Amino acid sequence: MEAAAADRLRALLAEPGIVAMPCCFDAFSARLIERAGFPLTFMSGFAVAATRLAAPDTGLLSYAEVLDQGRNICSAVSIPVIGDADTGYGNALNVKRTVEGFAQAGFAGLMIEDQLAPKRCGHTRGVEVVDRSQALARIRAAVDARNEGADILILARTDARATLGLDEAIWRAKAFADLGADILFVEAPVSEAEMERICAEVPAPRMANLVEGGDTPLLAPAQLEAIGYQIAAYPLTLLSAAAHAMRGALAALEAGESPTGLIDFAQLRELVGFDDYDAELARYKDA
Repeated sequence: MEAAAADRLRALLAEPGIVAMPCCFDAFSARLIERAGFPLTFMSGFAVAATRLAAPDTGLLSYAEVLDQGRNICSAVSIPVIGDADTGYGNALNVKRTVEGFAQAGFAGLMIEDQLAPKRCGHTRGVEVVDRSQALARIRAAVDARNEGADILILARTDARATLGLDEAIWRAKAFADLGADILFVEAPVSEAEMERICAEVPAPRMANLVEGGDTPLLAPAQLEAIGYQIAAYPLTLLSAAAHAMRGALAALEAGESPTGLIDFAQLRELVGFDDYDAELARYKDA
């Protein structure tokens, strides 16, 4: 019997070394990540807002929309998926419902953050965080939901670095660990020295968030591992690559040319599952 998604994530984090985690935005991108050999993915809120709504990551997606996207992603792959649950969609009881819903959808973990709702991407300006008591209440509620039966890991995130400073961000991350969070994430450190301090003071496992063009240095996985990180997240790499490729193809079509760099139709059919579908269908013909 296959292990539960949360158990597979726990086992992965127990292994030595760092896990590179490209982030997905739909079932197809998640399948590409799995096919490329990565053992873990994360459903990026920024990327889902961009692809589902063509809107910014500013809390515009509802709980139901996020959960719907997550179910499709989790059902399309066998690797563990961590979901972006923003601020938990309300008070402590909303957070508990969110944790339970994400577990039921098939997520191995979910991220809860301490931003003031509506939240925004942590590498944009205008980020605000709630006070300590509200931040701790969210994580306490999430951990309670896990301990009461939701089989899922809690990734606790703080965005306090941007407005209250690194000392406060580290205090919050350590407090989240004391409450029982499984993975800790201090968003948007601005230097390698800050990243080293985070890893020296915040309990493991720790996640680094690597946004191309963002505030955090884009260190190689080996450097991140040496500093002390266990997960290297790449939240926008695939979205940016897809947008770049689609713009190039559109420019070629607009110029009356044939786009280059495409995968062939047979590969595309196989990726979306036509081969498996036809093989399964053949079992029932003339039965």
